[in-house]
Amino acid sequence: MTYQERLAAIRSQMKGEGVSAYIIPSADPHISEYVPDRYKCIEFASGFTGSAGTLVITEEAAHLWTDARYFVQANEQLQGTGFELAKLHVQNAPEYIDWLAERLPEGATVAFDGKLISVALAQLLESQLTPIGLKINSDRDYLEPIWQDRPDLPSAPAFLLGEEIVGESLESKLERLRKALKKHRAEYHLISSLDDMAWLFNMRGSDVKCNPVVLSFALISQDKAMLFMDAAKLSEEDQAKLRKAGVELETYDMIERAVSAIPGNSILIDPRRNCYALYKELPKEVRVIQDTNPTTFFKAMKNEVEVEHTRQTMIKDGVALMRFFKWLEENIGKTRITELTVVEKVLEFRAQQEGFVGESFDTISGYKAHGALPHYRVTEESDIELQPEGLFLVDSGGQYTSGTTDITRVVSLGNLTEEESIDYTLVLKGMIDGSTARYPKGTKGYQIDAISRKPLWDYTRNYGHGTGHGVGFFLNVHEGPHVLNPTPTAVDLELGMISSVEPGLYRTGKHGIRIENLVLTVQDETNEFGEFYTFEHLTIALIDTTPVKKELLEAHQIKWLNEYHAQVVEKLSPHLNEDELAWLKEKAKAI
Repeated sequence: MTYQERLAAIRSQMKGEGVSAYIIPSADPHISEYVPDRYKCIEFASGFTGSAGTLVITEEAAHLWTDARYFVQANEQLQGTGFELAKLHVQNAPEYIDWLAERLPEGATVAFDGKLISVALAQLLESQLTPIGLKINSDRDYLEPIWQDRPDLPSAPAFLLGEEIVGESLESKLERLRKALKKHRAEYHLISSLDDMAWLFNMRGSDVKCNPVVLSFALISQDKAMLFMDAAKLSEEDQAKLRKAGVELETYDMIERAVSAIPGNSILIDPRRNCYALYKELPKEVRVIQDTNPTTFFKAMKNEVEVEHTRQTMIKDGVALMRFFKWLEENIGKTRITELTVVEKVLEFRAQQEGFVGESFDTISGYKAHGALPHYRVTEESDIELQPEGLFLVDSGGQYTSGTTDITRVVSLGNLTEEESIDYTLVLKGMIDGSTARYPKGTKGYQIDAISRKPLWDYTRNYGHGTGHGVGFFLNVHEGPHVLNPTPTAVDLELGMISSVEPGLYRTGKHGIRIENLVLTVQDETNEFGEFYTFEHLTIALIDTTPVKKELLEAHQIKWLNEYHAQVVEKLSPHLNEDELAWLKEKAKAI
């Protein structure tokens, strides 16, 4: 079926059941950011491959709602599909709700698959649409009947990590969680989010590309821990370890029955990380407490074992990236190098490092104008050859058994314009200022976001994405609850949190610049004004100084850059041969 035929088939089902609007989100029953192939519903229906968006279909219109990161990509991918781009003003905001409210007549029905929509979003739809006379139907799946050869659920092996890697036993984590449940006055706790599951049970797998997670649910009480998954993914030894820790293994599809039969009087659920279908299965007499999963906060604050492993992982990653950039410089203009070549080469150099498991996300390899697409994913159709001129952006990361990396660098391939050099320098200023900030305890991510943007604001420049996000430990590269963006998210930056700092600047049709390091929140100083924190730089990798206009940098920024490069040389040198070290020292010379 073509995309237009699929759209027609969805509308036919809608008409047959009297449904006026149908919503298809980018999610799975675990409300994941990145989903297994079985749940790539937006891609199946419309051809759009971005990781964030919502399809809204009515009799007259079919829109993809997504944010500025994907505008160019969406316009290209939606051509000829019957879908049109609807540009979000605020990232992740369900602005289509107001759109539906303005257009649908009283008595009209809005439908969606409750397995793919969070409790919070479903409740928002109900609270905004039912008062104006619209009806909600949350158990409609119009894709399954038309999705021929729909992929099965993944069956890849899973495994448990030892305490020497993660720094805390499953028993200890369960004890901490149960204490948190007492504070919430909750008898039970439902966990659906896959990274929370992986952290709690010290379990990793490969059910979702780039994310070492396992499709699973958990139901926890003071005296019972039930893990719902395909236990055959685990070795007999790992299954025995779980049972020894008091974990009962149940099949993945038993979760609905277990939720509907909860004997307790109260349950804690995270409304943003559980699907509406499971929520509706809860017995009506059970009191539902809605709050963030306690494990989300536990997971975000890395212990000393995780931090030390991450530091060592950053050195491995820095070696791989150093070898890649050396290779690129020595071969550009001499042999054919394309954006896809870069993707393959970066993976090749990382794969040489001990403990490497895979990429932490699809590498963004953007030359010149493609760099202006913040989430550009090169394909065989879009692939272009790199030339010895202009700016090249590569945003990539690795999953290692000892940590997760995420780094963006932009390099000059030659003959830069004045505009390119100025833009590059302003982004570098923002990255330095954001990642060297000193801030009082209680500071939120949006405050660091503003600090990072100020050097660009001073020159009336800005960027349309957040400045940073949390990063997991051998887990999801995007991890909550903290985030560094303009949204006033009420989450403090706590000791042990790992964040990215990645300001950018994008000129459509010309170039894109983003420079990203990962940082760790650490103790700074305590005095009569309170307790202060700062960031420890974790990423150990060269920053290209070729495009830098030194006169735009302030003294503290020059000092930081020179000291940072000295640290890069010091930490990478034991792992390099003589030729590699000489190249690195030359590139890392003080400016």
